Amino acid sequence: MSERRGRKRESTQRRMAVAAVAAAAAVAAAAPVALAYTLDMRRAYGRIRASSTVIPSPYGDIEYTTGGSGPPVVVIHGSGGGCDQGELIAHSLLGDGFGWIAPSRFGYLRSTFSEGATFVEQAHAYALLLDHLGVREAAVVALSHGGPSALLFAALHPERVSSLALVSCGVASTAEPAQESADHRGTMLASLFRHDALYWAVTRLFRRRVTALMGADDAVIGALTPEQRALVDEVIDRMNPAAPRAAGAAFDNRAALPNARIAAVRAPTLIVHAEDDRLQLYHNAEFAVRTIPDARLVSFARGGHLLMAVQLAAVREAVRNHLHTVSSAGKRGRACA
Repeated sequence: MSERRGRKRESTQRRMAVAAVAAAAAVAAAAPVALAYTLDMRRAYGRIRASSTVIPSPYGDIEYTTGGSGPPVVVIHGSGGGCDQGELIAHSLLGDGFGWIAPSRFGYLRSTFSEGATFVEQAHAYALLLDHLGVREAAVVALSHGGPSALLFAALHPERVSSLALVSCGVASTAEPAQESADHRGTMLASLFRHDALYWAVTRLFRRRVTALMGADDAVIGALTPEQRALVDEVIDRMNPAAPRAAGAAFDNRAALPNARIAAVRAPTLIVHAEDDRLQLYHNAEFAVRTIPDARLVSFARGGHLLMAVQLAAVREAVRNHLHTVSSAGKRGRACA
């Protein structure tokens, strides 16, 4: 009997030893990951706190950054963004010769989200921001889900918007079958922003899947050049930290699109969209060019929702030409007056 107890004790000790070794290995493997996460979050939080300004308004706090010099352009970020994404859009698409203003929309970073908020109220908040900055009129460039509030800003405050450029923007709802898949992608992306660790881990371990969720098919992802992939990676990585963007992403995912209200837009409007966009379907571009008077559509056969990165040079040229053309026309008009 004592011999059996001894063997049992030895077996238990061996199992405990194996478990201890496994636990030690797991801790050793996890330690570098935990350190990488801690350092990345420290850098990310430091970056978003470094250069923005926050002002009070009837809609809560409005956060923004500014840069450049020249005719003013309001740059409106997409889902998962913030004023930091607006800054990236400004550097990528505007280049030199423009002064840009990049607000964080409701629920992003340090801009307040209030229950019951709408894209209409967000549009009014842009007007208040321009009042604060002493800017009478500005061009507007919007990416992705920055489109709804940009369109409503132009429709509700026509005297404040000199021109409008929409890049891969959401505009109107549709019943076409592909919309259900697009909505599912949007819901999955919004869910990633609930926790910093979740977004950080998923985007590091499953980068290609996250890129696909962002509205690009395998052909687009596989054909990315190193430069294009670097810009896509920067967009994804700059969404860290995720948690301060969660309320805004959830709001974007459920707020009503402007639909037919965009017929009131009178600003010269450029629409840039990829036919194979699987997140903001090409239907949005078709609806916008049909509904906005004298709107102009520049379409691309491929690029998905990563169009800004995939066709960066062409998109930049289209946006800059649009801004310069409208600015020159405005100067000629004022000279004639």
